[in-house]
Amino acid sequence: MSVRGGKTVFGASVGILMLETQFPRIPGDIGNALTWEFPVHYRVVKGATPDNIVRGDPWTRAQDFIAAGRELVAMGCDGIATNCGFLALLQDELKEALGVPVATSSLIQAPMIAATLPPGKHMSILTISADTLTKAHLDAAGVPDGTPVVGTDGGQEFTRAVLGDEIEIDFIAGRADLLTAAQALVAAHPDTGAILLECTNMVPYAADIRRETGLPVYSVYSLLTWFQAGLVPRRFPSDLDDPR
Repeated sequence: MSVRGGKTVFGASVGILMLETQFPRIPGDIGNALTWEFPVHYRVVKGATPDNIVRGDPWTRAQDFIAAGRELVAMGCDGIATNCGFLALLQDELKEALGVPVATSSLIQAPMIAATLPPGKHMSILTISADTLTKAHLDAAGVPDGTPVVGTDGGQEFTRAVLGDEIEIDFIAGRADLLTAAQALVAAHPDTGAILLECTNMVPYAADIRRETGLPVYSVYSLLTWFQAGLVPRRFPSDLDDPR
């Protein structure tokens, strides 16, 4: 049996472009390799920080993301993701430049999530920075007009520590911020049928938010699990494997 090559490294189809950070990343976070049930490659985009991507202009770093993405593709990645929901602004540019499937932001799940909800229900977004998540970000990801957005900006730990790139984070306090924001979201928008987490650092709290609100919770974890399932479809044992 012949095997086709063309790559340097095999067995990891998803490549993740990381912001340059120092804050700790627990399992569930996109930047903790233990989060994934499949192998991934990482590349750090030097100079791209949480502050200048979330509160600044991601377009100023577009060429840096393209260069790092090309390195991942050359290594052998079949699809590229990023670790910040605000990079939805670069979705079209990256997929054109890299020539492979690209998933820049958990927000690109929005149309699919909305399509699953019953009449009278809508999706709502929980973000790390409601102050700077603009209509341009939402439009780039295909988020339906009028989708409610609630942030953790008013909390004590999560937004401050992540965007400030703190060397230490109180994850218990961060969880409290997320749950408070989720409660506020549901109280303000009682017709919410599902919650979409914009920030990739929110994934460790997804189960807590689900338990607190009773609603389905989607995130970059659900996105990349789906993404990888298309890049490397599971092979099921069957009679097709036995030519006899």
